Amino acid sequence: MDLIDIGLYLTVALLVGSIGALIVLEALNLLKDTKSLMFAGGVIVGLLVIFFISYALSSGAVTTKYAARGVDAGSSQLIGAGLIMLYIFLFGSIIGLVVSEIYKMLK
Repeated sequence: MDLIDIGLYLTVALLVGSIGALIVLEALNLLKDTKSLMFAGGVIVGLLVIFFISYALSSGAVTTKYAARGVDAGSSQLIGAGLIMLYIFLFGSIIGLVVSEIYKMLK
């Protein structure tokens, strides 16, 4: 085992440990402040609602080109839902930016 391998394993271990500590400390912080816990729950519920709307709107159609690569109808519908969510958030953020700038100009 080279010194580089030891460094890579140590880096991965530190990364996993820091992510674990981040999750545990944020969970403890959320339990202390119930307002932020309710807000986080509302955000998660909102994201799930948008995902299910996007999933319902996606068709799941598979072309012969994608079928040859192993994409089935379920995968195609998930990909379509992801793209629809991307469009919803993209246009929502653009509209939010425009409305915010107009509001600042009028204020």
